[in-house]
Amino acid sequence: MSKLLHIDSSILGGNSVSRQLTAQIVAAWRASHPATTEVSYLDLAVDTPSHLSAESLSFSLPAGAAGLNATQKRENAISEALVAQFLASDVLVIGAPLYNFAIPSQLKAWIDRIAQVGRTFTYTDKGPVGLAGGKTVIIASARGGVYSTSDAGNAMEHQESYLKTVFGFFGVTDVRFVRAEGLAMGEEVKAAALAAAQVDITIQTQIAANQPQSVLAA
Repeated sequence: MSKLLHIDSSILGGNSVSRQLTAQIVAAWRASHPATTEVSYLDLAVDTPSHLSAESLSFSLPAGAAGLNATQKRENAISEALVAQFLASDVLVIGAPLYNFAIPSQLKAWIDRIAQVGRTFTYTDKGPVGLAGGKTVIIASARGGVYSTSDAGNAMEHQESYLKTVFGFFGVTDVRFVRAEGLAMGEEVKAAALAAAQVDITIQTQIAANQPQSVLAA
């Protein structure tokens, strides 16, 4: 049995392509992986954790630290719920549209809450080590322009590259992308992008969880 966490971060509601893709990915994953018995949903555009502050950063203090004020306790409870939900999940499907060359600030706020020393990563004398391995992360990447086909485009995007880096930092090596780009470049380009994304959904959801990256790239 496995647990799937479905996360959306687009602010566009029913007009969001990334939301459309995550719903399709979840349905396809469940169809091809019947052992997925539990699906949780998190809409970061609706339930957005506050950005890190001196109050919300108190989760970095030792467990049971004395002297926390009411705001710090409340913020700690939010962080604990989010990191516990992440760690309990075997598969994550994340909608990540490209906003101004990066991910939505709502998604970044969630990542900042789960990036916790001793929970999702640790530092050693040989450098950082991820503690949250063994998961599969499928990211629905939606982009108005085309960034994947040129060096200049790759240099401009800090969405897919960032997400692969941060989940890798947490120890997750099985990070997959379902990409729809060029969505703002006319109806013909958009239709082709969505058709390509449908093919990617079929491919990425039929591969067993935690396959090596060499298999995913084949």
